[in-house]
Amino acid sequence: MSKDIKIRKGLNIRLKGEAEKTLSNAPRSRTFAIRPSDFHLITPKMVLKEGAKLQAGDTIFYSKSNEAIKFVSPVSGTLTEIERGAKRVIKKLLIEGDQQDSYKDFGAIDPSSASPESIREFLLTAGCWPFIKQRPYDVIAKPDSEPKAIFISGYSTAPLAADLDFILQGKEKELQAALTALSKLTDGQVHVCIGNSDSPLSGMNDVTIHKVKGPHPAGNVGTQIAKIDPVNKGEIIWTVSSQDLVIIGELILSGKFNAERIIALAGSSVKSPKYYKTKIGSEVSTFVYDSGLDEENVRVISGDVLTGTAISPKGHLGFYSSTVSIIPEGDDYEFFGWNKPVFNKISPTRALTFSWMLPNKKFELNTNTNGEHRAFVVTGNYEEVFPLDIYPLQILKACMVEDLDQMEALGMYEVAPEDFSLTEFVCVSKQPHQQIIRKGLDLMYKEIG
Repeated sequence: MSKDIKIRKGLNIRLKGEAEKTLSNAPRSRTFAIRPSDFHLITPKMVLKEGAKLQAGDTIFYSKSNEAIKFVSPVSGTLTEIERGAKRVIKKLLIEGDQQDSYKDFGAIDPSSASPESIREFLLTAGCWPFIKQRPYDVIAKPDSEPKAIFISGYSTAPLAADLDFILQGKEKELQAALTALSKLTDGQVHVCIGNSDSPLSGMNDVTIHKVKGPHPAGNVGTQIAKIDPVNKGEIIWTVSSQDLVIIGELILSGKFNAERIIALAGSSVKSPKYYKTKIGSEVSTFVYDSGLDEENVRVISGDVLTGTAISPKGHLGFYSSTVSIIPEGDDYEFFGWNKPVFNKISPTRALTFSWMLPNKKFELNTNTNGEHRAFVVTGNYEEVFPLDIYPLQILKACMVEDLDQMEALGMYEVAPEDFSLTEFVCVSKQPHQQIIRKGLDLMYKEIG
């Protein structure tokens, strides 16, 4: 039986530049990049050397701590460069793509009759395991773990994020194949959260459907887990992005690793924001310059504006990204910005700000933090936008002082950095909440495991 969710705490950040629901094919990227930093706590062990010829789906490296977790090429081509940083840490793998992809054939399987062991081995061999993450710690799931449930969010509430209902149209067969396979990997339920009854995910079998309503972060999988089946100590929950389900499903049905992505190119600096079909790791310039920019001094973000990563306009798409956001770079100084009425910014308070009077207005915000870093100020703002049953300020402080006992007691097993993106946005102290939580989770993973 489904359990509908209604979130009351949160904040919708309404920005100009939402992508129009038109889909274009992005020009073929010349190069494709894989950044090991996209796979948190994974140390890559290379299988291939520079100059190696690749098919889409060929293994490039595996996890040093678990050889079963393989990472494969999104396209066919040549591995032209292994860029290393300090202490020879691999920063980026650059692939020069062929004009047309050739695919390694892993062989199709029938998910309804396949055993859990064969499905697990199939996903590992074909390089689809990195799409499966786990709570606690928000890292790639351990293949030998037993999740009590699996969660998929088919509802996006982040500012300018891709509309998942639009992206998933016509992919019902792939979605069903992936969900049937995942349902074999847990004794619990596969929970799918949607925002509308006409979502492509609404008619899926082998899952429990939940309808979600409310402001951001209602679409975050962490919020949905907290409301449906919270993570306790010793428990594991797996999460999979809904667009990654399509790649898994196509692999199951065709035996090919097709790293196709539909990207929402959005933001107030984009002339024609819309959707593009491309590949994981492609050059963002292939579609950014196709749509055009209104100004030169911009920040290009692989992901949404709250949780994404800043990249060069000539950089490459992140492994998990389904949105590229482009907004003005806030490197200008606003004279007496702290002491005058503000009409063009969003604020959860009513102190000299008037966004609360304009509930439907869309704003053109830049990257300016509108303040400087300082010690935490107790305002109560965090609790107004944080829907989890956790004390956000206390857990942040526990992470900063590395108090493992307090972190456990306050609910650290439930959270991921993205769950604190809104508290970071409204923070008058300009503290890096997501970075603090990430360091706290890494400490727990190291000390507790």
